[in-house]
Amino acid sequence: MLRERILTALLLLALLVPAVLATSPWPFAALTLVMIAAAGWEWGRLCGLAPAGAVASGVALGAACAVCGPWALAVVVPAAAWAAVTVLWIVGATLALRAGPAGYAAWPALPRFVVGWLFIAAAWLALVAAKAHGLPFMASVFALVWAADIAAYFGGRRFGRRKLAPTISPGKTWEGVWSGLAGAGVLALVSRSAFPAGSASGDHLFNALGRLGPGFPLVLGALVALAVVGDLCESLVKRAAGMKDSSGLLPGHGGVLDRIDALLPVFPAALVFAG
Repeated sequence: MLRERILTALLLLALLVPAVLATSPWPFAALTLVMIAAAGWEWGRLCGLAPAGAVASGVALGAACAVCGPWALAVVVPAAAWAAVTVLWIVGATLALRAGPAGYAAWPALPRFVVGWLFIAAAWLALVAAKAHGLPFMASVFALVWAADIAAYFGGRRFGRRKLAPTISPGKTWEGVWSGLAGAGVLALVSRSAFPAGSASGDHLFNALGRLGPGFPLVLGALVALAVVGDLCESLVKRAAGMKDSSGLLPGHGGVLDRIDALLPVFPAALVFAG
């Protein structure tokens, strides 16, 4: 399993790094379109669609994002639009998590499918918009989620006692959440110190949040909380569908949605503060 995880990660990096560093935005857009189409296929499976329907879901999502791609690259989406997506995420996630796996599964299937499909599409558009803000900004959003996730994993293993959502994700604890917040805080402090505003790589998320003054820690904590919510929501959907992973596309890692679930609500929310 470890060997598979490492090989898959190396392959993904070999594809991702050249696409990110390319002077044209299109290699990155094309690679992420393939990934988002795969996520659309996985979402169809999680929603109980037949194999052909799940494939159609992925193709339609990839095509929709491809059509919207030039617009996303050319138009500056106002912060209010990303704030609206974030509010919808918070409302939808609150209702779903309160319902639990059984309650969620009892909801009408079509609205569940459409809302999730649109959230995945919005996350791709937010990713493209973040890339347009510059590599430091996009990379810092990824780094925030990954740092919080890694710190939560090790903190939860070491100190975890109180379960966060035992019927949805039994392995997660409140101590893991606090550890994730601490990890994000450390990353923010180091990033702002090493790459201050005005420097060549200073146009990152943490400097953007720094403009909030005393509100900086609160918003940083809210972004980490959204990452946890994204993770929990995917766990909820998988439990409702009776599936362990969203797919087996990424050996050792599960599926695409298993890797990006925490990022889905965070990228739109981060763009609220991009300036």
